Amino acid sequence: MNLPNKITTFRMVCVVIVNFLLLFPWEACGINLPIVFGNVNVIYLISCIVFLVASFSDFLDGYLARKLNLVTTYGKFMDPIADKLLVDSLFIVCAIKLPSLVPALVVVIMISRDLLVDALRQVAATKGTVLAANMWGKVKTVTQMVALTLVLLNDWPFSLINGIPYPITAIICWIAAGVSFISGLLYFTKNLKVFKD
Repeated sequence: MNLPNKITTFRMVCVVIVNFLLLFPWEACGINLPIVFGNVNVIYLISCIVFLVASFSDFLDGYLARKLNLVTTYGKFMDPIADKLLVDSLFIVCAIKLPSLVPALVVVIMISRDLLVDALRQVAATKGTVLAANMWGKVKTVTQMVALTLVLLNDWPFSLINGIPYPITAIICWIAAGVSFISGLLYFTKNLKVFKD
């Protein structure tokens, strides 16, 4: 297994770690979680760090695979799966744990977009066509990662500002959902030729 593929596999491990940290019933087991700063306890801080490392690995594995000419079938298959598992599973967990920051409809929009785009790619693949990612897909990824970072920091530093009627992080999550919707719509309109038989 080459280095980019090891990094991709590492990201899959990060998905398991961060979801375990967030879903384990620490309080029910009698474990007090100290607050590090703001409203951020130690588990959310560690989860945020793991998520940021995993997010950076998303850039790193692709960059190394192209630069070192180490593109493999494993990498092509696992890299997008690792990306979606990282982001989508975290959005689901955060919608359960922090619903005031991650509205359920935001998660539905993002996951629906990913499923539809993946289905479109599968249809294209059956016809021997590879659909390249567009700029909006990259913007979508960045906005999702920014939103999740702020969610894991429990709306810090915006939570320090008094008198805000709606959490800024929730607004950023809505923006990320909007970008996801736009990127999916543009992806479909650009590749409608795939459905022409």
